[in-house]
Amino acid sequence: MILDVLDNADLYAGLNPRFPAAFAFLRRPDLAELPVGRIDLEDGLYAVVAKGPGRKPEDALIETHDQYIDLAYVISGTDNIGWKARRDLGPAVEASDPRSDVAFYQDRPTHWAEVLPGMIAAYFPEDAHMPMISDAEIHKIIMKVRV
Repeated sequence: MILDVLDNADLYAGLNPRFPAAFAFLRRPDLAELPVGRIDLEDGLYAVVAKGPGRKPEDALIETHDQYIDLAYVISGTDNIGWKARRDLGPAVEASDPRSDVAFYQDRPTHWAEVLPGMIAAYFPEDAHMPMISDAEIHKIIMKVRV
């Protein structure tokens, strides 16, 4: 997991060949005006614009991905993202669908990260995470970066 500000993103550019393009996208001046939904950028890289009310932890499941890194960037609001090491998870609630690249678990996070506007949070396949936790609206971009 990485938690930092977008200004420091170039420190992590070497971790994945698609990270430089992802960081360049997140530096666009028009991010707040993009429509909600998926934006395809290149093979193995797309953005999901999300905007809506946050969830309560008790109404959410922790998730993992095998093929993609979730790189979240908060535009407005506060996303309190839960984290737990994947190796410590119990069994999945349902079998992972390889087409959707997500599995859900009943486990509760062991740590929480308060992701504020201008911050990035990267969750690798080893990181279980519970995003969109807030008492208010969250507007964010989730870069889906293939490993």
